[in-house]
Amino acid sequence: MQAHNTELLALANREGFPYWAERGDIWRSWLLTVQGQYAEGMALFSQGVSARRARGVKAYPKFSTVLMIDAYHRAGQAKMGLRLMDEAQTDMDSRQEGFYDVALLQLKGELLLQQTPSDASQAEDCFQQALALSQHQGARLSELRIALCLSRLWQQQDKQAAAYALLAPVYQWFTEGFDTVDLEGAKALLDACKR
Repeated sequence: MQAHNTELLALANREGFPYWAERGDIWRSWLLTVQGQYAEGMALFSQGVSARRARGVKAYPKFSTVLMIDAYHRAGQAKMGLRLMDEAQTDMDSRQEGFYDVALLQLKGELLLQQTPSDASQAEDCFQQALALSQHQGARLSELRIALCLSRLWQQQDKQAAAYALLAPVYQWFTEGFDTVDLEGAKALLDACKR
């Protein structure tokens, strides 16, 4: 992914496509946080936000916002992630980009847990909404990810039976890809809930 992004940035800068150069910078920022280079990734995000605002552009596409919020989550900056989500929410609601709503609800739940682990009720509400939406969309991978988030929360609350009952049927739907992070995580949680 990093090699493709490097090519995107080179082409966009060479041919004068600021939109794609900006997207490439967002991808690069996110990739740095995925690799654990939080300070560098977040600094690059901040530079991009400042540059956009200087040009008078206030809103990011929902896709870019999801990456930025995920980066804040990975960097352990829940407050900043939630602030960005609040700032962007009105604009995002008006653009009807429903594809990313599940990811945003999941991230909001995770950020709320990160910020205040002792108060899980709001996070659980976000996960429940995301689960219902992913089921409505028929998005099985999203449904698995959300079921995994909610099941982890319930497991931490000593609700092993509920966690297992939610996650098992979603996991059983899959017939391949068992070496992926999501399915490996689901299998590990199901095994832990059975003990």
